[in-house]
Amino acid sequence: MKRSIPTPRFDSVSRTLAAVLLVGILASGTDLEAQEPVPLRVGESLTGSLSAGDTLRYTLDTEPDYLVRGVVDQRTVNVAVRVLRPDRSQRQSVDVRVRGAEPFQFETEKEGAYELEVVPVDEEEGDFEIRLDRLEPLSSDPEELAEQLLSAYDGPDSPGAAVRVWRSGETLFSRTYGMADLTHGIPFEANTPTNIGSTSKQFTGFAVMLLVERGELSLEDDVREYVPELPDFGEPVQVRHLLAHASGYREIYNLLTMAGRRLDRGDHISRAEIIRVVQNQPALQNRPGAEWNYNNTAYGLAALVVERISGKSFTEFLEENVFGPLAMTRSMARPHPEAVVPGRSVGYAPDEQGGYREIRDLGGATGAGTVYASIEDLQTWVENYREPRVGSRATMEEMMTPFVTTEGDTTTYGLGLMIDEQRGLKRIHHGGADVAHRSMLAYFPEIGAGITTQSNHASFDSGVAFRLAGAFFDEHMEPEDEDPAADAPFVAEDYDPADFDAHTGRYAMDENPSFVITLAREESRLLAQATAQPQIELTPTSDSTFTVSGVDASITLHLDEDGRATALTLHQGGTDQRASRLDDDEESWEPTEAELRAFEGRYFSEEIETYYTIALEDDFLVLKHARRADATLRAGERDAFSGGNLQISFERDRHGRVIGLYMGNVRTRDVRFERVR
Repeated sequence: MKRSIPTPRFDSVSRTLAAVLLVGILASGTDLEAQEPVPLRVGESLTGSLSAGDTLRYTLDTEPDYLVRGVVDQRTVNVAVRVLRPDRSQRQSVDVRVRGAEPFQFETEKEGAYELEVVPVDEEEGDFEIRLDRLEPLSSDPEELAEQLLSAYDGPDSPGAAVRVWRSGETLFSRTYGMADLTHGIPFEANTPTNIGSTSKQFTGFAVMLLVERGELSLEDDVREYVPELPDFGEPVQVRHLLAHASGYREIYNLLTMAGRRLDRGDHISRAEIIRVVQNQPALQNRPGAEWNYNNTAYGLAALVVERISGKSFTEFLEENVFGPLAMTRSMARPHPEAVVPGRSVGYAPDEQGGYREIRDLGGATGAGTVYASIEDLQTWVENYREPRVGSRATMEEMMTPFVTTEGDTTTYGLGLMIDEQRGLKRIHHGGADVAHRSMLAYFPEIGAGITTQSNHASFDSGVAFRLAGAFFDEHMEPEDEDPAADAPFVAEDYDPADFDAHTGRYAMDENPSFVITLAREESRLLAQATAQPQIELTPTSDSTFTVSGVDASITLHLDEDGRATALTLHQGGTDQRASRLDDDEESWEPTEAELRAFEGRYFSEEIETYYTIALEDDFLVLKHARRADATLRAGERDAFSGGNLQISFERDRHGRVIGLYMGNVRTRDVRFERVR
């Protein structure tokens, strides 16, 4: 069963969201030439052995709308499992556990042969066993579908999950699965309080709006009226900016991760650090109100504003003004990670031995998270949106109105709530993810309906809430297959490859210009290549849209009046990332060894009080930190690199000597480090 097919290895690159997506795309390129897949059958176990570079392939023939579930037992080797659709696009990639059971589950959309690739992680060698447990049609009954999708979390040895669906005050479906507490064998129940992570933000927004209703606060007030110890950055940051993610403040968790904090291992974070983060910030990242940038710092400050005005702790304020009046008896804002929450679910993540380890809640998260609530209480909460008993209808409308930036851009975020549509039906929602807990809460105001899902399993996919909403509220939504272009389908074979020549060139990611995508053509093959990655093939789906081979992603080209691309957008996982075209005469930068050595040294940031060392190893710069894994840096534009979830731009003096660098990681950017040697 062993297949010895050389597989290229790639180091991770920048974790702007765009870079993450491109790594997923381009690291999936695998030479599978002459490899014959082995058929999988339900209930049958197959064993395999892997060496570094191997890829073993398995196949199953299916129709659309089937549920596929199985497991890879990682006996002596850590593997990743990739699922490919019949058209070779990637449906799923799984790599959660180092040893033991690595489960996989997906739904089929197309008829034909789906393939599962099993590859070793980190060039390990060893044996595994793969088994297909389920291959069955997805039920058309919403309740049966929920059982199918969530039964993987059911059992006495698994962290659990919960789902609840309602409409117009009537509970349509409520079910729990698995365990809330593995240590004491306590099952998940409908009244189990669970950490809802950032789903908590709507409670913070609501608390602020209650103060607005009472005339004790205006959304246009300067935050420094209530938190005067914050710096004056020249322009006032309004309370509204906090709730709309438009303050310009540093994002605390991204920043502390950059400083070496291990949030996944429960490092202590105090609420006082929120203020210190802003005090140490030399300038705002953007003008107040000008840019949407998801920000936990801002919500921590919003909770502090509530405390300063009310004279009560945030926990007390919510209990007295929200949870108590609404009889949400199984809800509370946990004031710190050690506080007792009676009957709560404990968060778990898979460990390296094949079991689970307990995970501590994030510290310093009051306002940004920390609310524990049961699925029963969350139904009560959303019913208050529909027929307010606490707070006014005007408050509900304000929270559900998209924020418009000072640049005139309409966002999809209100005051603690996201606003969009699902198949033509207006949807108000917010997801949450603490270190281990997962949550989703969605409200469909046009039909007075809602759904929530919760789990204490770090690998739980909260997006199942939207999948089930589509099933329970199907009659109120537009058909899934409604496609304006369906009457005239595009035929990829009719695309003239020569038309792609107008678009070939280099495109720099707007959020991380050091990460560049190059489009090229080799005869009939249309190719994309990202910084320090191999080429991968594109398939046209129109004259300006292309799918990416081997992964669930696509690219849209933005054409000028002459039909030439001036930019592109990468679509994956519900996220869009734009890249702008570079001048054709601008040459790519391939630094020499001497140029790389000029960046070696030790760098210190006064803002986050931490050191990084940069050294040249095996022709690559390597970024080192006492509490982070070493990261290989890949060159982008001149003096710019990415790696280890970070983007780095070096600073030179007027003589060309490297004197410092600026570092960023998605929500936090331009943190300066001075070269100290």
